[in-house]
Amino acid sequence: MDIKGYKAFDKNKKNVYGAAFEEGKIYEVDGPLECKKDGNGFHFCERLEDCLRYVPALEEEIKIARVTSLGDYLETEDKDYGYDGIYICNRIRIDQFLKRPEIIEWYLKQSPFSYAVFRTIRFLSSYRLTPEEIEQFKEHYKDSQRVMATIAYYQEGNHEVFEKSLINKQKIKMKGTKVC
Repeated sequence: MDIKGYKAFDKNKKNVYGAAFEEGKIYEVDGPLECKKDGNGFHFCERLEDCLRYVPALEEEIKIARVTSLGDYLETEDKDYGYDGIYICNRIRIDQFLKRPEIIEWYLKQSPFSYAVFRTIRFLSSYRLTPEEIEQFKEHYKDSQRVMATIAYYQEGNHEVFEKSLINKQKIKMKGTKVC
């Protein structure tokens, strides 16, 4: 069964091991698949924001591709960080390198009150936005306190935003109210 997903690369379309990839091409590895950092196979994620975990997208320009697994695959997860839908395969096709506006548009199309907000928070905590994009997200998610705090912390460098939140939770706890 073919599985579609996303794979992140550096700005030169190279993976973390320095191998270059091209749109429309199929790549293969021999040997048993192994799910670990130096394992055997091509890693990719079901959701775009999850593939950002594997590249320094807050610090540098990256490329993201839609991919299709065409061969054997394994599914894994990273329970420590709440990631699932992580795959490794022995045969992968690079379907299309996404353009930045496509990526941004997808997250701006989501309802600020849907489950997709959690996906947006993951995206915003891992992908460097331009000042114009930050303003677009602020406008779209202005009623979502969590998204606004994520923008302030990760995009604007305001590290006090979460410290204040933790202090408020501690004050509530001290008054005897249970904090979840």
